[in-house]
Amino acid sequence: MSRATIAIVGAAETTRMGKVPELSQTGLHADAALNAMAECGLTPADIDGVATAGHDVAEIIQYLGITPTWYDGTSVGGCSFITLVRHAATAISSGLCKTVLITHGESGRSNNRGHRPVFPSMQQQEFESIYGALFPPSRFTLPVMRKMKDDGLTEEQLAMVAVVQREWASHHPRATARDPLTVEDVLASKMIAYPFRKLMCCLVSDGGGALILTSAERARDFPTKPVYLRGMGSESTEGPMISQMESFTSSRAFRVSGKAAFESAGIAHADVDHLMIYDAFAHLPVYGLEDLGFVKPGEGGAFIAEGNTRPGGKLPLNTNGGGLSYMHSGMYGMFALQESMRQMRGISPAQVEGAKLSVVHGVGGMFSAAATVVLTNEEQW
Repeated sequence: MSRATIAIVGAAETTRMGKVPELSQTGLHADAALNAMAECGLTPADIDGVATAGHDVAEIIQYLGITPTWYDGTSVGGCSFITLVRHAATAISSGLCKTVLITHGESGRSNNRGHRPVFPSMQQQEFESIYGALFPPSRFTLPVMRKMKDDGLTEEQLAMVAVVQREWASHHPRATARDPLTVEDVLASKMIAYPFRKLMCCLVSDGGGALILTSAERARDFPTKPVYLRGMGSESTEGPMISQMESFTSSRAFRVSGKAAFESAGIAHADVDHLMIYDAFAHLPVYGLEDLGFVKPGEGGAFIAEGNTRPGGKLPLNTNGGGLSYMHSGMYGMFALQESMRQMRGISPAQVEGAKLSVVHGVGGMFSAAATVVLTNEEQW
């Protein structure tokens, strides 16, 4: 029998999401952080560890009036917040701090920000941008087209990713896009960069979120229902240039991160009740399902198209609607974590009945980094 050592006791998003022009990026961080603290009965004086990405961590600390003994500003793209859960857990376990606040805020739509993420990297600018690969849709097309050629992934299967996730989003009052979709709707939407149509691409949103972590022992004193970190999770990277991937049909960072996370948690795929896979574009859940080992290579598109991940399916995936329908500020990993928290607390508007174990997997950049954590609502297993 094993017992959890780290718990997440606070989880909240910004009061509003989608279009929030009245708040700066800093203001979005603060709104989410204060909401998370209020939920679990804390004030800034109770926080001694702070982590964030895509923004100067010292500025967030100063703005919130916190005096930390530990901080982390690791920024590797959208999976940074999943990475930071692992870093925070390690810091707490090592005695560097007791209570960690992880914040995210991004004015992706209104562009009220002074800080920007780490992309493009110097290598991207020097060796890829000169050929016109300037934005995520044009960078991500290279591996997707190879996967279509080698593995038989079809446009219809990519469209089904958006259709199924819209079904999940329809249950969420806070989701940006809730109207039903068909494969025909997706394929008829505006072409962005082949094979991506508009409805295969993520939303562009304002918003943020925050988590509060502490020891599992201390979590018993909080008014909120704790969610436990089962194992420390894992992270990996392959480098910033998509043209230099080891394989265009699979992500090495995904495979390394996922395998290590499952081993750390001591779980098998059959144990997973709920899954969140970062979906900036429709192909990412396909790669995630395959590289994490839920299906064999080349089978991810068909697995989704057959209905296995939709409501009532055997593997509920991206139950908030994901970056395609719920929201996508630019660095989406925090929102995948928020939905996993809701599922493990039993309060998601699209609740998976009896869910006890959730896997959260994220991508950073264009397959340049990956992080995976395993959350559970059971203190011992």
